[in-house]
Amino acid sequence: MMSRAERSPLADWWWTVDRGLLAGLGCLMVAGLVFLMGGGPPVAERIGLPTFYFLNRQAMYLAPTILLIIAVSFLSVRHIRRFALVTWLLGVVLCILAGKFGPEIKGAHRWIQFGSFGLQPSEFVKPAFVVVTAWAFSEGANRRDMPGVTLALLLLPATIVPLILQPDFGQTMLITMVWCTLFFVAGLHWFWVAGLGFAGMIGVFTAYTFLHHVRERINRFMDPESGDSFQEVWSRESFNSGGWFGTGPGEGVAKRHLPDAHTDFIFSVTGEEFGVLVCLGLVALFAYIVIRGLKLARRTDDTFTRLAITGLTTLFGLQACINMAVNTQLMPAKGMTLPFVSYGGSSLISLALGMGFLVALTRKRPRTTAINQRPPGTTPSAVPGLMQ
Repeated sequence: MMSRAERSPLADWWWTVDRGLLAGLGCLMVAGLVFLMGGGPPVAERIGLPTFYFLNRQAMYLAPTILLIIAVSFLSVRHIRRFALVTWLLGVVLCILAGKFGPEIKGAHRWIQFGSFGLQPSEFVKPAFVVVTAWAFSEGANRRDMPGVTLALLLLPATIVPLILQPDFGQTMLITMVWCTLFFVAGLHWFWVAGLGFAGMIGVFTAYTFLHHVRERINRFMDPESGDSFQEVWSRESFNSGGWFGTGPGEGVAKRHLPDAHTDFIFSVTGEEFGVLVCLGLVALFAYIVIRGLKLARRTDDTFTRLAITGLTTLFGLQACINMAVNTQLMPAKGMTLPFVSYGGSSLISLALGMGFLVALTRKRPRTTAINQRPPGTTPSAVPGLMQ
């Protein structure tokens, strides 16, 4: 156990980091390995891989994941901004390259291949986009000469247009929802809330009209008999079969039919083998991390820190909600992983980046005079021109 009198960087980190947040993330990683023991083997055997291929790979990815969370959590606020900006710029460029030159997988070009290693750039764009957008909003709130709102408005299309062209409607929707959350927390007037809601409905209608795969998924969701709803049927059957207490680890049947049992539908496999009660416990764990993050955001006086923590927490929570809603037939199917539970290298490393940002921003820091240094007439939570 480290002493409070010790002044090493590691000791300072230990006594300033939010250990409750770290404990929640650690529990999720362990739960992911346990649940992947059930969902991974059937998929691996079906495609001719060793039985525990996905489990071993996930365990291997967890080592750099944990190291990245810890390393990023040592960064200062200034270095977080710079790191996020570079990551966002590089990620958007790679998204454009993936859309043009990446391999086609399930009708979309979302991946960049580096030999045998595949990278999904959009996963890394998400946390970086949140931090950069929070930076723009905070600068607009703190400095009258900075067009922060304009920059934040431009960041959204610059980020989602390359995703739409891949196409990746799921990630586009997630990023847009988080951006709207940041806009609201930054001081958005209710008039703009209604306007954004209307624009969102237009976007969904446009996607339904012009994007064939979006139209198919929505039609299948509204009417399962209108198309191939194989995964949806087995996902629903998994919860019916598992009941409250589950069939037992390794005893599930649905995972042998679900092609994405180790990724998008790991929650369904968990419901069948471990039961609804364990699923509710997993939901509670996600809720704990989200509520913890939002409570820590409320305690800070710095505009950027509050916006960035809120955005990163919202991104994490919404992604989990979307995945679980798809698994329980509350939303049309989307290619969205369950954070730290689903298998995936790009997903784990990008989540580590986002959670590293979150852990760094929620560390206890000496109270600064940033509020007193703001220009007269500004407030830490309001973006000029939007409140009235």
